Amino acid sequence: MNLNQVKKLMERKKTARKGENGHLLIIGGSEDYVGAPALAGLAALRAGCDSVTIAAPEKVAWTINKISPDLITKKFPGAYFTLKHAKELLKFSDRFDAVLIGNGVTEKADRCCAYFIRKSMKPKVIDADALNTLTFKEPHNSILTPHRKELEEMILNSRKEFLLPKIKAGNPKEVAEILQGNLKYFLQNNNVLLAKGPTDVIISRNKITFNKTGNPGMAKGGTGDILAGLAAGFLAKSKEPFKSAAAAAFINGQIGDRLLKKKKGFSFIASDILDDLGKIGNLKITKKKKKK
Repeated sequence: MNLNQVKKLMERKKTARKGENGHLLIIGGSEDYVGAPALAGLAALRAGCDSVTIAAPEKVAWTINKISPDLITKKFPGAYFTLKHAKELLKFSDRFDAVLIGNGVTEKADRCCAYFIRKSMKPKVIDADALNTLTFKEPHNSILTPHRKELEEMILNSRKEFLLPKIKAGNPKEVAEILQGNLKYFLQNNNVLLAKGPTDVIISRNKITFNKTGNPGMAKGGTGDILAGLAAGFLAKSKEPFKSAAAAAFINGQIGDRLLKKKKGFSFIASDILDDLGKIGNLKITKKKKKK
């Protein structure tokens, strides 16, 4: 993936009308984590989808309304999502082109997230705490965005412990090939794995790509929410999971690299990435210097 391909993914027809470029639903938030779904939602809008609705516990949703007038909210009673919300969320999601689930929900919402993921046939991005109890058997039509620890937990949940020493010892190419070869059922269900790391690995049933943009300054709260929001925004607009995942990883890291240079260090935060997403049209490809 490169900058020109990302820009192409964001293009619109001259005759475009509101709704033609995707409506995204985000299921996220809890009383302790209000910012996560808001960051994801704003990133999704920057990716080019037409509207974002955040389904959240009522106090969280009211706070998100204050954070940004660009985000629509659907308010659910309670401090966090429980299993009793799952069927209503499933029905509500019917009107959307794609769903992002997991940002800021905490482990208290595990049962709700698990039910939704099993039952929903919508194109989805599954991130953060929605990955807690997930195995590789349940998702379909989904982009999964685990970091290394979450990936290892999923491997354990799926009873594929034999993979752990192999992926810990392997380089990105070896890890990608091992995962693609051993997660065939998962990948055949139209799923994409975006394994985050110093080199992001993006895997589908018949494709593998790598993303080397990004830097250690991005190991901060909120940057993963922005990545998930970008992937979901691209997915709602394009309906292409592999391209959406690759584009999100690339542009998130590209802006992180730009901020590293601009701030002359690691002082940038997730909302700085969000601000610079509005300047994608002015970005030039940043080439990393080769180590001697």
